Amino acid sequence: MKTGISGIILIFLSLFILVPADYGYAGRQDICLISISADINPGVADFLKSGIKFAGDNGFACIIIKLNTPGGLSESMREMIVDILASKLPVIVYVAPDGARAASAGVMITIAADIAAMAPGTNIGAAHPVGIGGKDTGGTMSDKITNDMAAFARSIAAKRQRNVEWAENAVRKSVSITETEALKQNVIDLVAKDLDELITKINGRKIKDKGVLQLDGYKITEYKETLRTKILNIIGNPNISYVLMMIGLAGLYFEMAHPGVVFPGVIGGISLILAFYSFQVLPINYAGVLLIVLAVVFFILEMKITSYGLLSVAGVTSFLLGSLMLFEGSVPGVRISMDVLLPTVVFVSLFFVAVSALVFKAQILKSMSGSEALIGETGIVKKDIMPEGKIFVHGELWKARSIMPLTVGTKVKVIKVDNLVLEVEQINK
Repeated sequence: MKTGISGIILIFLSLFILVPADYGYAGRQDICLISISADINPGVADFLKSGIKFAGDNGFACIIIKLNTPGGLSESMREMIVDILASKLPVIVYVAPDGARAASAGVMITIAADIAAMAPGTNIGAAHPVGIGGKDTGGTMSDKITNDMAAFARSIAAKRQRNVEWAENAVRKSVSITETEALKQNVIDLVAKDLDELITKINGRKIKDKGVLQLDGYKITEYKETLRTKILNIIGNPNISYVLMMIGLAGLYFEMAHPGVVFPGVIGGISLILAFYSFQVLPINYAGVLLIVLAVVFFILEMKITSYGLLSVAGVTSFLLGSLMLFEGSVPGVRISMDVLLPTVVFVSLFFVAVSALVFKAQILKSMSGSEALIGETGIVKKDIMPEGKIFVHGELWKARSIMPLTVGTKVKVIKVDNLVLEVEQINK
């Protein structure tokens, strides 16, 4: 069993080993294609960073980012824009395919490109900052975040000589426009129905500080997502990583309360690994982590100490405070949705309390098992007791003693257990 469990864990951990794909060698006219069709999160930011590095290290002519996103985390967006601006290769952002959009964080990524393009039937805009779950942050904090984002949008648009006024309105007023309107208003540089048309239109263009694009006889090499990126895309959401941490703690707690069950411990360990893996790229408040760990300690102590529920109350309180503080920080929008937080806290707290109650009940009933359970039971003498003999009780033969001689067939009552010897007395008829 132990070997099997170890094998499962090793196989799981091996999934995180990144084996580079064999892309071959790029020619001077070759294009590196990076497709992004997801929320903007730490996994996507990591994917773009590694893709830009790959293209730069392998001598590609340019990078095309095929984009379709509803938006995402502002911090991840800023990381992506920094990488785009720092790229030594020309970066083209192409909002595609038909029906795609570059909303919220996607607006900034698009206007940060050396060349911005869109496919027919696409749209761009609605960049007003919101919190996780699409909720407005509200109040003074909302104004500060909006002003900061508007200034960032103006700066990027000015650097790329695009429509600064529209970029600011996309943030402040959540305006959104089609690809045709975007071209007319100098938000993008061109409209292309597919990649071939896009490459034809950008071939020969001069890119400031990066030379002229020479794409005759081009070949497109798509940079694929690694398993690490795919996992980060899933667990990079604070809500998911929070739930994974709760599952991990609950699983390990159950394993400690009922040693040998194995399965909850394995699931709990894997969930915690995934949670802490995602915490590497999320702005964690470690005071929140410590409060959640303290809550688990309180629940463990509840199994050992008779506190009449006070430790459970302290555990639930610590859980709630730690959950509220876990992602609270300077990064806007990175916090747990209350729709996820409250049900999770309630469910996990009830789970911990229930397990603690079961363990406590088992400890109370422990004295009623084994030989101690024989006290007060009745039996029949099977071998004369003078002063020791044997009795039959609970379907078993036991060595017994009595202060009075007792003959075979006498009914007796167990009054004491001493080193597996039962002290008995005759039951008066």
